[in-house]
Amino acid sequence: MKFLVIHGPNLNLLGRRETSVYGTASLADVDELIRASASELDVEVAIHQSAREGEIIELLHAGIDDVDGALLNPGAYAATSRAIADAIRSVGYPVVEVHLSNIHAREPWRARSVTAQASVGIVSGFGPGSYAAALRALVYKVRG
Repeated sequence: MKFLVIHGPNLNLLGRRETSVYGTASLADVDELIRASASELDVEVAIHQSAREGEIIELLHAGIDDVDGALLNPGAYAATSRAIADAIRSVGYPVVEVHLSNIHAREPWRARSVTAQASVGIVSGFGPGSYAAALRALVYKVRG
């Protein structure tokens, strides 16, 4: 099984950006955790990061007929991007939304995720562990 992982805007600044919210792990650290989790689950992952809404959509589209599912951390696009939400609905494979922080315990505008409404589920609030938990949930969803 192969899964797509897409990190959205500002995640390239992990470890330097708002460490009180996002922690001190870098994006490379998060990717290492994802790869280790994928190895434990005997699945393949293709990991990407983009700050551009259109590129995130193109990555989702490129997964059609190539991946069994995706993890997506849309960052702040979660609250605003109906285009990404439409792409999630269009691809035909399950997408799990991931957030490092608990978006429901932060600013009110973050609590309503239009992209989560299109996803099969959401994991948030566990720091880098959110990705490991989301990958495990996605494998369960696909394998049944």
